[in-house]
Amino acid sequence: MPIKLGIIGYGGMAGWHHSNAVNIPGVEVVAAYDIDPERVAAAKEKGLKGYDTLDAFLADDEVNVTLVATPNDVHCELVCAALNAGKHTICEKPVAMSLAELDKMIDTAKKNNRMFSVHQNRRWDTDFQIAKEIIGSGKLGNVYAIQSRLHGSGGAMHGWRGEKKHGGGMLLDWGVHFIDQAYQICGYDDLKSVTCHTAHVKTEEVEDYFNLIFDRKSGGYYQVEIGTFVLKELPRWMILGDEGTAYINDFSRNGAYVTLNSAIENEPEIVMTAAGPTRTFAPRPVEVKVEHELPDPQGKWTEYYANIADVVEGKAELIVQPWQVRKTLAAILAAFESARTGKQIELD
Repeated sequence: MPIKLGIIGYGGMAGWHHSNAVNIPGVEVVAAYDIDPERVAAAKEKGLKGYDTLDAFLADDEVNVTLVATPNDVHCELVCAALNAGKHTICEKPVAMSLAELDKMIDTAKKNNRMFSVHQNRRWDTDFQIAKEIIGSGKLGNVYAIQSRLHGSGGAMHGWRGEKKHGGGMLLDWGVHFIDQAYQICGYDDLKSVTCHTAHVKTEEVEDYFNLIFDRKSGGYYQVEIGTFVLKELPRWMILGDEGTAYINDFSRNGAYVTLNSAIENEPEIVMTAAGPTRTFAPRPVEVKVEHELPDPQGKWTEYYANIADVVEGKAELIVQPWQVRKTLAAILAAFESARTGKQIELD
């Protein structure tokens, strides 16, 4: 069964879906609904059926899959309306602003026997796939620290993403992606607790910086740091193991993993600093270190919609499962609680 996609909220992200989903065999974008007449007109200019009322949109029998791509605070009501109208439904992230909202969506999908998923598209980012593969490969030995960062210099968050009532802020905007990645790397039973600090650097109403640390049941920690006003960014990933170190500089395959050349025996020399000598932090000679190419994963974002098509036809299980999304949302809410109270919060 081909996907006949209808989009609720024909803004920037919806335009991205429209431009990219149509490149996937079996996916056609056919309709859009928006409360803004200009966006309805824009949808019509792109060849879609444009609707200015939700009821008329949901009555379109051609649409069999609905994408909700609106501000976060109205996701729940729109997702439930689409599911109750018999549409399989995809929701943009973050799926909800509370667990109660998400549970209502999950229950509505079950009641109507409809597919419900969330667009956690950054599971297919090249840098993440590299990080996941190299951690799982054992090439770094026992990995005791994973640092996942995103630094930008733009400063303030813009539009509704800078407004609390709409669910703005960095934790919900980008943290939802990176925490989803943490669960994908560590597994859904490994993250034990979270400690989080936030800041309002250039955005008064919502946090535009956060730094959180997950303690892991298996040992070590997983750090996520995202800031919009960092004028000298650090690597996107640093992965520290007892046999090697990996770094990935950005969203691409830009970096390496480093091990020691076991054929060369070397003890660091003593280095004098202004305050005294150190051997522990003396640099090793370059020839002792061996840089290796990073893996070259072949996963593509198109796998998300290909999976949706297979699920609708009953051929596959969802890749992005609602229970996984619920774990991520619960961790985000725990991070907010940690930032508010200054305490470490246990994860269920």
